[in-house]
Amino acid sequence: MGIIGTILVGLIVGAIARFVLPGEQKMGWILTIVLGIAGSLVAGFVGQALGWYTVGEPAGWIASVLGAVVLLIVVGKLNRR
Repeated sequence: MGIIGTILVGLIVGAIARFVLPGEQKMGWILTIVLGIAGSLVAGFVGQALGWYTVGEPAGWIASVLGAVVLLIVVGKLNRR
Protein backbone atom coordinates (compact mmCIF):
# COMPACT_ATOMS: atom_id res chain seq x y z
CA MET A 1 0.00 0.00 0.00
CA GLY A 2 2.90 2.35 0.58
CA ILE A 3 3.60 5.05 3.09
CA ILE A 4 0.98 7.50 1.77
CA GLY A 5 -1.73 4.84 1.98
CA THR A 6 -0.67 3.94 5.51
CA ILE A 7 -0.84 7.59 6.55
CA LEU A 8 -4.30 8.02 5.01
CA VAL A 9 -5.63 4.86 6.67
CA GLY A 10 -4.10 5.99 9.97
CA LEU A 11 -5.79 9.38 9.68
CA ILE A 12 -9.18 7.85 8.92
CA VAL A 13 -8.95 5.19 11.64
CA GLY A 14 -7.66 7.70 14.22
CA ALA A 15 -10.37 10.22 13.38
CA ILE A 16 -13.12 7.60 13.67
CA ALA A 17 -11.70 6.39 17.01
CA ARG A 18 -11.62 9.94 18.37
CA PHE A 19 -15.18 10.53 17.16
CA VAL A 20 -16.48 7.30 18.72
CA LEU A 21 -14.86 7.81 22.13
CA PRO A 22 -16.75 10.40 24.21
CA GLY A 23 -14.83 13.29 25.72
CA GLU A 24 -12.09 15.52 24.45
CA GLN A 25 -8.77 14.13 23.29
CA LYS A 26 -6.25 16.94 22.99
CA MET A 27 -4.13 15.90 20.03
CA GLY A 28 -3.42 17.24 16.59
CA TRP A 29 -3.78 15.56 13.26
CA ILE A 30 -0.26 14.06 13.36
CA LEU A 31 -0.99 12.28 16.65
CA THR A 32 -4.33 11.20 15.20
CA ILE A 33 -2.45 9.54 12.33
CA VAL A 34 -0.05 7.88 14.78
CA LEU A 35 -3.04 6.72 16.85
CA GLY A 36 -4.69 5.15 13.80
CA ILE A 37 -1.52 3.40 12.67
CA ALA A 38 -0.82 2.12 16.20
CA GLY A 39 -4.44 0.95 16.53
CA SER A 40 -4.10 -1.02 13.32
CA LEU A 41 -0.89 -2.61 14.56
CA VAL A 42 -2.46 -3.54 17.90
CA ALA A 43 -5.48 -5.03 16.13
CA GLY A 44 -3.19 -7.00 13.82
CA PHE A 45 -1.14 -8.43 16.68
CA VAL A 46 -4.21 -9.36 18.72
CA GLY A 47 -5.89 -10.83 15.64
CA GLN A 48 -2.83 -12.96 14.89
CA ALA A 49 -2.68 -14.15 18.50
CA LEU A 50 -6.34 -15.18 18.35
CA GLY A 51 -5.97 -16.78 14.91
CA TRP A 52 -8.16 -14.27 13.06
CA TYR A 53 -5.37 -13.06 10.77
CA THR A 54 -2.37 -14.76 9.25
CA VAL A 55 1.13 -13.29 9.37
CA GLY A 56 1.37 -10.36 6.96
CA GLU A 57 -2.38 -9.93 6.65
CA PRO A 58 -3.55 -6.43 7.66
CA ALA A 59 -6.27 -5.94 10.24
CA GLY A 60 -9.72 -4.92 9.09
CA TRP A 61 -11.23 -1.46 9.48
CA ILE A 62 -13.44 -2.30 12.45
CA ALA A 63 -10.62 -4.07 14.30
CA SER A 64 -8.30 -1.15 13.60
CA VAL A 65 -10.78 1.35 15.00
CA LEU A 66 -11.32 -0.84 18.08
CA GLY A 67 -7.55 -1.06 18.57
CA ALA A 68 -7.26 2.73 18.35
CA VAL A 69 -10.13 3.18 20.83
CA VAL A 70 -8.40 0.82 23.26
CA LEU A 71 -5.19 2.84 22.90
CA LEU A 72 -7.10 6.08 23.55
CA ILE A 73 -8.61 4.61 26.70
CA VAL A 74 -5.22 3.39 27.96
CA VAL A 75 -3.51 6.72 27.25
CA GLY A 76 -6.41 8.58 28.90
CA LYS A 77 -6.08 6.48 32.04
CA LEU A 78 -2.30 6.99 32.15
CA ASN A 79 -2.58 10.77 31.67
CA ARG A 80 -5.05 11.17 34.55
CA ARG A 81 -2.49 9.89 37.05
